[in-house]
Amino acid sequence: MIVKMKFINISGPRDDIDRVTDLYLSRYEIQLESALSELKTVDNLRPFIELNPYRDVLAQATQFVGYLPNVDDVTPDDSLGLDDMFEVVRKACEDYEGLQAKKEKKKAKIEELRAKQQLLSPFRPLDCDLHKVLGYRYITYRFGRIALESYHKMNKYLMDDLSAIFVEGERDESFVYGAYFVSPGEAQKVDAVFRSLHFERIELKDEFEGTPAFAYQSLERDIARINLEIQDLDKEAGEMLSDRAPQLIAAKNRLEELSKNFDIRKMAARMKDSQDDSYILCGWMAEDDVEKFLEEIKDDDKVFVVVEDDHDAYFGEPPTKLENPKLFKPFEMYIQMYGLPAHNEMDPTIFVAITYSFIFGVMFGDVGQGLLLLIGGALIYHFKKAPLAGIIATAGVFSTIFGFMFGSVFGFEDIIEPLWIRPIDHMTTLPFLGKLNTVFIVAVAFGMFLIIVAMILHIINAARSKDIESTWFDPNGVAGLIFYIAIVVTIVLFMTGNPLPGGIVMGIMFGVPLLLIFLREPLTRMIEKRADKMETGPGMYAVQGFFEMFETLLSYFSNTISFIRIGAFAVSHAAIMEVVLQLAGAESGNPNWFGVIFGNLFVCGFEGLIVGIQVLRLEYYEMFSRFYKGSGRAFDPYTKKKTK
Repeated sequence: MIVKMKFINISGPRDDIDRVTDLYLSRYEIQLESALSELKTVDNLRPFIELNPYRDVLAQATQFVGYLPNVDDVTPDDSLGLDDMFEVVRKACEDYEGLQAKKEKKKAKIEELRAKQQLLSPFRPLDCDLHKVLGYRYITYRFGRIALESYHKMNKYLMDDLSAIFVEGERDESFVYGAYFVSPGEAQKVDAVFRSLHFERIELKDEFEGTPAFAYQSLERDIARINLEIQDLDKEAGEMLSDRAPQLIAAKNRLEELSKNFDIRKMAARMKDSQDDSYILCGWMAEDDVEKFLEEIKDDDKVFVVVEDDHDAYFGEPPTKLENPKLFKPFEMYIQMYGLPAHNEMDPTIFVAITYSFIFGVMFGDVGQGLLLLIGGALIYHFKKAPLAGIIATAGVFSTIFGFMFGSVFGFEDIIEPLWIRPIDHMTTLPFLGKLNTVFIVAVAFGMFLIIVAMILHIINAARSKDIESTWFDPNGVAGLIFYIAIVVTIVLFMTGNPLPGGIVMGIMFGVPLLLIFLREPLTRMIEKRADKMETGPGMYAVQGFFEMFETLLSYFSNTISFIRIGAFAVSHAAIMEVVLQLAGAESGNPNWFGVIFGNLFVCGFEGLIVGIQVLRLEYYEMFSRFYKGSGRAFDPYTKKKTK
């Protein structure tokens, strides 16, 4: 069902907007419209230009709450006032930033130690005391790296002639790291040779004890110690926030409300003159909520509300809010997929729920598999609230019912007797057509009934919209309904062996409705007394009308025959389960129960999916296309009802 909406204007002193929003509007759902856009006829309107004072504090509170574990298990401390909330967030921010500053210093120290490690790493194979080496007075040393190719040349051609010793450290694909030692007297000559070999010096400071490997491990221990100190700071920060969790969560929740309430100014307008400075809010609210709201503010002399009754002329189409019983609520998903109904359309949710579940049950009639769908869908819907699961559970009820009608339990047809027929076996003889499967005949008849119901719904919707052409002369209007009922009556009389009406009667039954459909445009213009001329001439209109009439007749036929798929799937389901049981050896009396279980699960999932899609296709193409436009816009409340 569609909730009836009212368009309201709310106004009052400018500085009272926060109180009104927090005290009243936060307890109701209202879809706000831009007051500047909607109230174009009001003079002296201007926008609100104010910065949200809660936004920054809310961002900090949200950040801290995001760090908390098991937030849902914490009971917020709702005793705090607004100033207390600001102070809680400010103090938490101060303490947290203090701990973060210490943490950053320690991280910087780690980066410094990592840089020293990186410097020492290539020299770890050197077996020397770095402090002593860096303190040599009578031996000159140089740490660095040399290209691998140059190193080979040095070893082959120069090392024997140099009064120096090169001690190798680590090497990689491109360089050899190490140090050479030489007497001070030979240092200038040896340095020149190494420079010619592109030796790159690496300066080491005298701050290490022991060998390079020992110094490297000492740095690693220092890094591990500082990491533990960082973990302690993180733990301290976590404990600090956990101790204040009730206050922080309460502050975050309340600041969220206040921030959103303050941002309501984006939709509001100011009306300022020499004597008054006030706000104006406007939007859509459910009719029941409007009555409660008016009752609540009747003694508040700072709030003024005007309910607009003639909203169609000034404010466009109301938004659509669906409100259906819990049993049918999941089927709103299919309505939303197609398009929400406009405010003057019928809500087809209940129609879809009943027809979808019924058709699914006929196409997938099996007691055992229906119960599986019912139980599985109900459990998922209970815990996950997934609308599709609710639809599956409801469809499972009808599958179970038609399982009893067809006498099928997990594909076995010898456990219970059918209350009606077995789809795969039962045949009916018809005049002219001969023997046909009974479920095919019933499916087509049922399809005719649904098409008639869809046409009636179209007439109701068109009448609500005061659309004369759609009501009376549309192929789905009164003329189309009379023509289709005449066809149905004629077919039923012929198939049952009863005499048909006389030729004149049949001519009137078929001819007059088709003529009205053919002349729908000029007839509508005449009834509405419109003076505008048709866009096309009489000749082109006749040609266009002929082809449209042919298409209309073809659609009547194709839409009706399309319902034969209901019977086809009922028969195919029984046939597929026969194959499954044959493969599992059920006919021999000693079935492979694993095969029976797996086959049932496969059919339940795979064929159930196909049937679900086919039923949805029938809903959309054979029924919705006849009576439903789905041109509505969703009700999107700016404020949400508080749950207290």
